[in-house]
Amino acid sequence: MTRSEQRHRATMLACFPAVAMVIVTLVDLTAGPTVGFLPLVSLGPAFAGLIGTWRRPALTGVAALVLCVGLGMYDGLFDTRRGFTAMCSVAGVTVAAVAAAFMRGRREEELASVRSIAEVAQRVLLRPVPPSAGSLRIAVSYTSAVAEARIGGDLYEVVSTPHGIRVIVGDVQGKGLAAVETAAVVLGAFREAAHDARDLTELGTRLERSVAREVNGEKFVTAVLAEVRDEEVVLLNHGHPAPMFVRRDGTVDFPLPTAYALPLGLGLHGGQPPQPYRARFGPGDQLLLYTDGVTEARDRTGTFYPLGDRTALLAGADAQAALETLREDVVRHVDGPLHDDAAMLLLRYHQQ
Repeated sequence: MTRSEQRHRATMLACFPAVAMVIVTLVDLTAGPTVGFLPLVSLGPAFAGLIGTWRRPALTGVAALVLCVGLGMYDGLFDTRRGFTAMCSVAGVTVAAVAAAFMRGRREEELASVRSIAEVAQRVLLRPVPPSAGSLRIAVSYTSAVAEARIGGDLYEVVSTPHGIRVIVGDVQGKGLAAVETAAVVLGAFREAAHDARDLTELGTRLERSVAREVNGEKFVTAVLAEVRDEEVVLLNHGHPAPMFVRRDGTVDFPLPTAYALPLGLGLHGGQPPQPYRARFGPGDQLLLYTDGVTEARDRTGTFYPLGDRTALLAGADAQAALETLREDVVRHVDGPLHDDAAMLLLRYHQQ
């Protein structure tokens, strides 16, 4: 729901109490006292409790009681119990609406506190990447599949080391807090090992040990590691989608490893050891690392997002703006909430 739609919805809800009481008043005056519409004045404070603080239904309830007294006197209902019954109905609904609004306000405060904590957790877990490193321009995008969530099971990091610019993009199996905890383990191990591991093979081995030790076979993480230096990138793929290269001349390439290694956390079960492979990465080239939440995003007909056909969206001069354009295109393709988290990290080799 867009912000304009949210404002329109809030305006409609704000008008409901007055509209309800006006309609009840007109119907009561038209139908006369015999029909018994007067207790429906309580719809005003009932609707008022849907938004705002507890003061809103309280003030609306006072107005409804005044209106109830006026209509009751006009209809002559206080000669019998009907007028007092209508007033009790309005008062009871008002008290209930005030209580409900108060409890809703408390829950909204708690939710705001949780969101604040989540934002801090995001900055710690997925801290902002540098906009540039050496000859590289860097942009990142993260879209959570969970409504209102800021973090999930996808991860990324960029570290400048004596061995070159080292990058990781990964995807933890599953969702929820357990996936976030596993992502924290991987990122912590990567940030520590990226500076002193001699090569990506050693770096991958240390990540494998950390994940296997912490998750004990209960989770696994697909990941791609990259090391950029001297107009070349070395890649190490642990069961992750192949990175996309957009060359200076506009051609697209998805270089594949000679053999995929098992995801992190499953290396102790055997399988092929990870084999690094190299690709040219020079001035004017772009490298997009992403999670399967991008390529497996499907529209209403079940068609997967055609990432390789959307490279023209990355042609903008500003790397972050170009990546945001691509992210918006993924969301439009799905035409609704994503089914999985989607992370993208764009590296541009700046032309000197």
